[in-house]
Amino acid sequence: MPVTLDDQLVVAISSRALFDFEEENRLFDAENPQAYMQLQLDRLDTPARPGVAFSLIRKLLAFNADGKQRVEVVMLSRNDPVSGMRVFNSTQAANIPLQRGVFTQGGAPFRYLRPLGAHLFLSANDKDVKEALQLGYPAAHVFTDSKRASDSNPNEVRIAFDGDAVLFSDEAELVYQREGLAAFQRHESDNVGRPLPEGPFKPLLVALHRLQQAGSANMRIRTALVTARSAPAHKRAIRTLMEWNIQVDEAMFLGGLEKGPFLREFEPDFFFDDQTGHVESAARHVPAGHVSSGISNSNP
Repeated sequence: MPVTLDDQLVVAISSRALFDFEEENRLFDAENPQAYMQLQLDRLDTPARPGVAFSLIRKLLAFNADGKQRVEVVMLSRNDPVSGMRVFNSTQAANIPLQRGVFTQGGAPFRYLRPLGAHLFLSANDKDVKEALQLGYPAAHVFTDSKRASDSNPNEVRIAFDGDAVLFSDEAELVYQREGLAAFQRHESDNVGRPLPEGPFKPLLVALHRLQQAGSANMRIRTALVTARSAPAHKRAIRTLMEWNIQVDEAMFLGGLEKGPFLREFEPDFFFDDQTGHVESAARHVPAGHVSSGISNSNP
């Protein structure tokens, strides 16, 4: 029978999200990629430094440490196949057990998310992320200048999510942006018993919950909801998670306070938000990515 990735958490990631290829990327020219390719070839045996999502990937793969395959990470890159050799050499040097990769030499890689059955796509290419989200896959544009993850929690994968337009739909955010805070609070109070529609990252949260339930002696998952909501609008968010039969470990209802300092204390391996201002605030403290979803990212 053919190999299958069924029953595994599947993460697709670009080379610039996993490794620090920013110096090499400054040489890249889509019309004439030879200088970039030559530099990668010259550095074939020089391991790349860890990138923004390195900690997240390393910890997720630790769920396989007992020999049971629970997580699959696949390199999905616009790199050429020769440059891909350096990527795999770098994963080997870093003891990151990647087996699979797709290198498209400038072509759009997101189309391979479907045969992979990916639960998450992380990329430094904003256009690829937008296309992936339109296809219905959880995806985030990795801010490559983000602060790297702390080493304080070696046995926990820590992931933080914004609520509206990320875990949940932007239904409530639409009300807020069109009618203001008072109307938003009334809307959420009036609909407190009706679960919020799911957002683009609900499938990832479900997959993480399933991974946690599967259990591992080596690693656990700790999740946080970090939202600008405040009481009484917090009730609908919590009731929605209860309806989904999913618990988060921490919930921060910040009422518009800057998220970055709170995320610094939580120390996530990655944070997802739909608003670039929140991502920029977070990136000063933790690895962060932009989810181009909902009204905040609609074209004017």
